[in-house]
Amino acid sequence: MTISASANQLLKTFEASLELNKNGVHKTELFAGVDLGTAYIVTAVVDGDGVPVAGALTRSRSSIRDGLVLDYMGAIRLLREQVTAIRGAGYAIQRAAAAFPPGTMGQNARAFRNVLEASDLDCSGLIDEPSAAAQVLGIREGAVVDIGGGTTGISVLREGEVVYTADEATGGMHLDLVLAGNFKIEVQEAERMKTNASRQRELFPLVRPVFQKMASIVNHHLKGHRVEMLYLVGGTSCFPGIVEVMEEETGLAVSRPDNPLLVTPLGIALHCARMNGAKLAAAQSGGKAGNGSGQRVQ
Repeated sequence: MTISASANQLLKTFEASLELNKNGVHKTELFAGVDLGTAYIVTAVVDGDGVPVAGALTRSRSSIRDGLVLDYMGAIRLLREQVTAIRGAGYAIQRAAAAFPPGTMGQNARAFRNVLEASDLDCSGLIDEPSAAAQVLGIREGAVVDIGGGTTGISVLREGEVVYTADEATGGMHLDLVLAGNFKIEVQEAERMKTNASRQRELFPLVRPVFQKMASIVNHHLKGHRVEMLYLVGGTSCFPGIVEVMEEETGLAVSRPDNPLLVTPLGIALHCARMNGAKLAAAQSGGKAGNGSGQRVQ
C-alpha cells in the first residue's frame, strides 16, 4: 500500500501550521509531540480531532547524538523556546509526548521525558520513532524506516501491531562526514552543501555508499520477517535518489511521504492525543492504523 493522499494532506496541514498564525482559542484540548532529533528538534501540535494546528522546528546539531541526549541543558533551552513561541501564538499546550530511537531503554529513554518536563510540559508517555511515524501513515503491514540525522530505525508492523524494532547509528550525519572528507571542508559546511537542492544531484554519487549501508542495515533487520513494502521517513529520506537505492538494495517496494521530516513529530502528537482519549477522526480517515506502540510505549 502506498502512502495515502489523506496522510500527505495531513503533513501539508502540519507544514502550514509551522507559520504559527494566531487564530484564537481552540475548543478542544491541544496535544503536543516532541521529536528530539540529531539535526532538528520538532514540536507538532494537534487538536482533539487529530488536526495539526501549530508547530515549531529548530536546528539542533549538538544536543542529541545517535539517540542519546548529550547536551541536556541545550535540548531544554531549545524546546523551551519552542514552547514559549507556540504558547505565545495562542496555543495553550501542556500535555505532550516524546519519541526515542528503537532500542533506547532505561535512563536513556527517560532522558527524553525529563527534557519535556523540564520545559514545562506534562509528559504523557514515550513511543519509539518509527512506531510514531506509522500512526501518521495509517499502515498495518510493512516496515517503517526512520532515517534521521544520527540513526536508522526500523519498525516491522503486522496487522497494525509493531512486532519488531531496531536502530543503528548511521544517518544524515554520516553523509556530512563523507562530503567533508571529500571536499576537505568543515562538517557544518558539508551539511549546508548536502541540504542545497541545486547540488544534490552532483553529490549523489559520493553519498550513495552511505545509502547502501543504510539499506544493508534494513536487510539485516528484516531477516525472518515477511515484508513487502518499506516506508521511508526522517529528514535524511528527503535526499533525492535514496528511494531508488533502497529499492535496488532490498528488492522491496519503497514509498515515501511528501515531507518525511515531519512524519515522526506529527505521529508523536497523535499518539499523545490517543493516550488522552481524543477522537482523532480526521487523522484516522487516512486508513485504519493499529496503536503503533507495540512494547515500546513507556
